[in-house]
Amino acid sequence: MTLIHRIETLYGKAFDTLRSLAGDWFMGLFARLAFSSVLLVYFLNSVATKVGAGFPGFLVPEAGAYAQIVPAIADAAGYDVSKIAFIPWGLIVFAGTYAEFLLPLMILFGLFTRAASAGMIGFIAVMSFVDVAFHGVEAKTIGAMFDRVHDSAISDQRLLWVLPLVYLTLHGAGRISADAVLAKLRKSI
Repeated sequence: MTLIHRIETLYGKAFDTLRSLAGDWFMGLFARLAFSSVLLVYFLNSVATKVGAGFPGFLVPEAGAYAQIVPAIADAAGYDVSKIAFIPWGLIVFAGTYAEFLLPLMILFGLFTRAASAGMIGFIAVMSFVDVAFHGVEAKTIGAMFDRVHDSAISDQRLLWVLPLVYLTLHGAGRISADAVLAKLRKSI
């Protein structure tokens, strides 16, 4: 056996052992915790700028939600939400506001993780579109794929936001999740 062959064998065994230790629990948990540790508070704070305080204020999107989600419509109505039609604009604002609240929590707990992750990818895509098309962010903030600048808020950061979500959409939350608990309950019934 040549030295190169021995090194390749050792290399293969080391990473096969690492993959075996990670099993079917690590990557789903890691992706959920990575996403949540970076973005859960960000999205919850964003929701707080869109709704009223306490109960039932938390259930009603306010002018800030309309200004952030459908800025041209809110501006045309003078930021008086009573002048904005519920269908489609109010419904869009309601869905966007509560998707921003519920989806990150579902991902954290691993509840309907594949659907929540796919929904969050869609949410981030719509959020990025609204930022570019309606909030007038400058080219530096938008950035570009494969450019030499690595810190644009839209193309670079949001691509990294989506990475764990793609994993979760394709592979699920793993063994340590609400999804796994529900699967065990379903099997025992």
